[in-house]
Amino acid sequence: METIIPRIFTPQKYNFFLFGPRGTGKTTYLKQNYPDAMWIDLLEADIFRSYSAYPERLRETVLANPDKKTVIIDEIQKVPELLSVIHSLIENKIKKQFILTGSSPRKLKKTGADLLAGRVIKKMMYPFMAVELGKKFNLDNSLNQGLLPLVVSAIDPTSVLKTYASLYVREEVQAEGLVRNIGNFSRFLEAVSFSHGSVLNITNVARDCEVERKVVEGYITILEDLLLAFRIPVFTKRAKRYVVAHPKFYFFDAGVYRSLRPAGPLDKSEEIGGCALEGLIAQHLIAWDSYSGDKNRIYFWRTVAGSEVDFIVYGEDVFWAIEVKNTLKIRPEDLRALKSFKEDYPESTAYFLYRGRERLMKNGILCIPCDEFLLELQPNRTKIF
Repeated sequence: METIIPRIFTPQKYNFFLFGPRGTGKTTYLKQNYPDAMWIDLLEADIFRSYSAYPERLRETVLANPDKKTVIIDEIQKVPELLSVIHSLIENKIKKQFILTGSSPRKLKKTGADLLAGRVIKKMMYPFMAVELGKKFNLDNSLNQGLLPLVVSAIDPTSVLKTYASLYVREEVQAEGLVRNIGNFSRFLEAVSFSHGSVLNITNVARDCEVERKVVEGYITILEDLLLAFRIPVFTKRAKRYVVAHPKFYFFDAGVYRSLRPAGPLDKSEEIGGCALEGLIAQHLIAWDSYSGDKNRIYFWRTVAGSEVDFIVYGEDVFWAIEVKNTLKIRPEDLRALKSFKEDYPESTAYFLYRGRERLMKNGILCIPCDEFLLELQPNRTKIF
């Protein structure tokens, strides 16, 4: 019998959206925590046809089952017209909890999800965090295969990961008619993988995949709407030096990035591994903040002169500067950017994350093994060490 790994996500008492990319475990979590709920799975072809043809069927079904106190609608973006029915049911104050899952908020943005503003809380589910896996967490495996529950629990994780991006292209992008040319979009996915963990240069990506800049901008928006990628803005508060203007780009999971990033004789494995490591830290920080109640903002810091700190975490109780290096040893030049940031922002706490095994304090900078940092990163915990 498969062991279910408990998630950090906290059940809600009220109506809520639960968004997250495919494979993050939304369905598994809800079936475990709401075993008696009425379940409407819009991925089932017959159910999809039934509700898309006649959305009011939802009202009839809900009212006919008074004993069902929770109603779960899986992949709500497939039939966004159901939102107006749900809105009406909530307004009539029937004693039901609605849980609406989705892997793509894109359609909901265009079809009036604002109807439910203030009535349905928006929550997110992410790939596993290291703290959820505990002793099962392995840094090398996480860098190679990522932390998607769908992949982690697979008998053959590598095969599942290889098909993940193509499944998204086929089932999400093509089925929703989001792009006209799937071949162009596939080339874009490969080209933009070189931007993972880097300042995003849309012009360069457009040139590499041989499509117009505006098309690439649209493709990036699609990735974000499908929750497959995110951008991190530059930190500019009280800036004492000239900083860059463009954000950094990341895929939502290190394994998905590795599956898209081409590797050949001219590609250095340490470079790919370094980007994967930085992305792994990024996805953890995003999940940590979301599960903590979105109390903080995640930035990076890079001056025009080239000094860069990978992550700045800024909130009411948190001000962290985090540099990540895929190295076993700490060189003085590795700490130079953090020292510069500390000079400008002495209120910050500086962390240097690396692949070594020792925890060291160097010039006021706490140097920590990456896996140790990730295992200590827990929601609502603002002081790690």
